[in-house]
Amino acid sequence: MRTLALSLVCFLGACASTSAVGQAPASTTDDLDHVARDYVMLTLDIGELEPGYVDAYYGPAEWQAEAKATSETPAELKARAEGLAGRLSAITPSDDAATAQRRAYLIAHVDAARARLRMLAGEKMSFADEAEALFGIRPELKPLSDYDPVLARIDTLLPGEGSLTDRVTEFRSHYVIPKDRLQAVMDAAIAECRRRTLQHIQLPANESFTLAFVGDKPWSGYNYYQGNSASKIEINADFPIYTERAIDLGCHEGYPGHHVYNALLEKTFVRDRGWVEMSVYPLFSPMSFVAEGSANYGIDLAFPGDEATKFEREVLFPLAGLDPSTAEKKAELMALTRQLARAEYTIADDYLSGRIGRDAAIEQLMKYTLADRAKATQRLRFIDTYRSYIINYGLGRDVVQAWVERQGSDHWGGMETLLSSQILPVNLVD
Repeated sequence: MRTLALSLVCFLGACASTSAVGQAPASTTDDLDHVARDYVMLTLDIGELEPGYVDAYYGPAEWQAEAKATSETPAELKARAEGLAGRLSAITPSDDAATAQRRAYLIAHVDAARARLRMLAGEKMSFADEAEALFGIRPELKPLSDYDPVLARIDTLLPGEGSLTDRVTEFRSHYVIPKDRLQAVMDAAIAECRRRTLQHIQLPANESFTLAFVGDKPWSGYNYYQGNSASKIEINADFPIYTERAIDLGCHEGYPGHHVYNALLEKTFVRDRGWVEMSVYPLFSPMSFVAEGSANYGIDLAFPGDEATKFEREVLFPLAGLDPSTAEKKAELMALTRQLARAEYTIADDYLSGRIGRDAAIEQLMKYTLADRAKATQRLRFIDTYRSYIINYGLGRDVVQAWVERQGSDHWGGMETLLSSQILPVNLVD
């Protein structure tokens, strides 16, 4: 086992005794700071075993270099995770609410790491069991027939010949942003998302982002948080990007979504308190339920009611050179398709368990998400890659929205509280 250098311990602002990674500290009294350091090292080491597991890291560079220089098996990492769980259990819960929540947060994230390591070692879980073990909340899997009434309403909205999926694809084709205008439209959308967010949430003065268009990805957009209040946002331009999607991506990946969430966590915990556990973001953890759920709810928060449709009609359509005459009908379609969001949980459950094959899963995704074959195939690629992670979007949005609205009429205030906290998914459920 490696030992942490004294300079790394001083990252927290107090030069305590060093400790072996994954083991109790040399001093006779364990504490959350020691466990937090060892949790970060464990997370970085899992990231070396599974590329993509670490979504963001902005702690000491020496820790990351140390992780890259070492290779451990899932069994060895699991033993370290079990040790951390035992140490957390032995620490008496504090009467201080913030410290008690910190302990609960570490317990939840160590438990998620233990589950992920079991999966990497070959353990198979059901879709719902996996989602609960990794993200801290159990999804409801409804029969696909429950979504048929929504399809019927969309069928009435878009009557005509051919399959409903084909009709939706044809209708939406009139709102594809031309490739040569994509930069201008995305710049305008992100700028408006940022403007609206800054009216309610104060961000670090140096916050910034870069935007790039990429291809050959299983996702449509990704925020790579760099630390020091900076993000790199990438948009997958392989598939058509619609005007409403420009707003979605601007809010979700940027403001008040992932960029804001990470910037506030960095300032609140890493910079102001020295709580080093928040300098690392493990993708398969309860953190993702809050991150994705708040990023999706942030779209509705920034553009309530018909404000997104109005912004599209007045700003984005002219920039994209598109006809705004059926903007309201498109908004109605989007509201209905949103009600289909959780259908893919049931499809993913059947597919990942082997009850249906790849072709059947693509056909079901085409029917119940109203995506064309190419887009449904890409979505299945996402499910292959991220599995039960998909619950964090639709279910996450609904749970976050319900929690924020229970806090009172100041929804932006509730959102800022959530984004700068260690609130867990279990804390969001009424």
